[in-house]
Amino acid sequence: MTVVRAYDGTHEPGAYRILVDRLWPRGVSKDAAALDEWSTDLAPTSDLRRWYGHDPAKFPEFRQRYRDELDRAPASDVVDHLVAIAADRPVALVTATRDVQHSGATVLRELLLERLGAL
Repeated sequence: MTVVRAYDGTHEPGAYRILVDRLWPRGVSKDAAALDEWSTDLAPTSDLRRWYGHDPAKFPEFRQRYRDELDRAPASDVVDHLVAIAADRPVALVTATRDVQHSGATVLRELLLERLGAL
């Protein structure tokens, strides 16, 4: 399970690539993104995203609020879907964020690894 930036152009062979952002990455074509899926349901809600504002000082609270969102439908349904996929093949969570370490994609990766028993 990896987190990759949409702008890096890196593609893990055989990985299921899913864009986990609510907004499409600016300047990236659909062909260049090479996605298998785009799930806006997995992204933090607009309200949570605006509150967080990518402020690393708010990350611990953001992490908890986002995990709460991931526990509710429709996000929880997509999480279940990704767990099933990840059981059979690598998954690449694609995001446009600059600070991957303090991103929703990192929180999602952690949750998925927990669900897979890998953490």
